[in-house]
Amino acid sequence: MREVLTNPTAGYYMNRDVFGQTGDFITSPEISQMFGELIAVWLINEWTKCGRPTPFQITELGPGRGTLMADILRVFSKFKIAGSDFSVSLVEVSPYLGQVQEKQLCPSQAQEATEVPQGSQHYKQSISLYGSQVRWYNHIPELPRTFTLFLAHEFFDALPIHKLVKVDQGWREVLIDLNREDLTLRYVISRDRTPACLYRLDNESREELEVSPQSLIITQAMAARIHQDGGIALVIDYGHEGDKTDTFRGFKNHKLHDPLVDPGTADLTADVDFAALKWAATHPRGFEDWKANLTYGTVDQKDFLTRVGINLRLEQLLASCRDEDVARDLKSAHKMLTDPMEMGSKFKFLALYPSVMEKILERYPPPGFV
Repeated sequence: MREVLTNPTAGYYMNRDVFGQTGDFITSPEISQMFGELIAVWLINEWTKCGRPTPFQITELGPGRGTLMADILRVFSKFKIAGSDFSVSLVEVSPYLGQVQEKQLCPSQAQEATEVPQGSQHYKQSISLYGSQVRWYNHIPELPRTFTLFLAHEFFDALPIHKLVKVDQGWREVLIDLNREDLTLRYVISRDRTPACLYRLDNESREELEVSPQSLIITQAMAARIHQDGGIALVIDYGHEGDKTDTFRGFKNHKLHDPLVDPGTADLTADVDFAALKWAATHPRGFEDWKANLTYGTVDQKDFLTRVGINLRLEQLLASCRDEDVARDLKSAHKMLTDPMEMGSKFKFLALYPSVMEKILERYPPPGFV
């Protein structure tokens, strides 16, 4: 899965724009500005609860085209949040998508090469439309040590998984094999236990499950940073609370696609195990002796967006709209984002806070989650 998605020369994400109507799938930020605007207001509200610490950064994991971050920065600018006290850090491994993000976020700088100082942790830098520094990184440990608003929208679903099944002899891993007769790929079950079978399976009642060690490592890295430097994380993805079994699939041209057919031409994905992420968020490596971070959620996307004001925002936009086609598109986007039969129930929201905010959150719970 990692090879198919991020191989430097032939990986699915590495050399093409896979988003939107002309790609293989569409995301919430691409549907309407309302999504990113409400996320921005939520982030500002929670940052304010923390005392508006500066300097601070907003970090997005896997920013796609940069559409969500563009909407967030526009809202931040309305609240006069820009300049030297605020920066943007993007964790992105695709050089192609990094260029797309730069054109989206830094239109006046995208044609000019900005030299990265020698010894820097980031591999690219620029200035956003609103004057904030934007830097690109490969991994979370490279990020500046400061208060951070982490954002991961449809990021974890693309991280590699291991598929495990319970047989008479115990747990075994489902592997990918080459059928030498016709040179097609096929699933096989390992003869013996593999390292993935060492996952926390002692009290597991399912006969089949998917585990993503990389997702746990990244979540632990976020949690450690939040504990050490202060911050908040918001994770948005489709997933479950540790009860689903077989969700590995491919998408091509907005339709389901066999993951083993023409690898590299379709998106590969699996539902996020939010129960596992919450475990990782409250058990960062190296901090076993401190009080655990706080997690809120998951809640459905329709509930989160409704509670933070998407209906009011739609009314405002419609009131100022003079084009019937635009008005119809706004209503359609609202329905797609909130209808339980569309994205409203498929996508979940999870928030992560440092334990020092427990008393504040008891008095002022995070909006969208209650």
